[in-house]
Amino acid sequence: MRTVDAKEAGQMFESSPPRLLPWTRPDGAPCYLSTDDPDSHLSVLADSVEGELLAAAETLLNETKVQPAGPGADLHKALEAVLRIAVSRGDRLPEPCDHGETRLCEGRTCCRACRQRIYL
Repeated sequence: MRTVDAKEAGQMFESSPPRLLPWTRPDGAPCYLSTDDPDSHLSVLADSVEGELLAAAETLLNETKVQPAGPGADLHKALEAVLRIAVSRGDRLPEPCDHGETRLCEGRTCCRACRQRIYL
């Protein structure tokens, strides 16, 4: 089986750019999903897993006591930063419009009617 990176996967499909899924293949390679349906079974499953991972990161940060210096403190700060970025990016996602038809607009998926960008 041949693996492809995100750029090559995006060129293989005419629809939206591939979505990096929150799990990997058994060999550790990333998994991608190419769909224009945010309500597809795999999209909903990926949303759920991502939510669980964010909740686990928040729990870990809240329950972990870290010394002011050392590798544990560095890891704690890094996880805080990654979680903050993930939440910020999620907050920037546009509200879906009600038109229901998508197309590519300058390489990004957008609504066919109002050209609102669907994915970041």
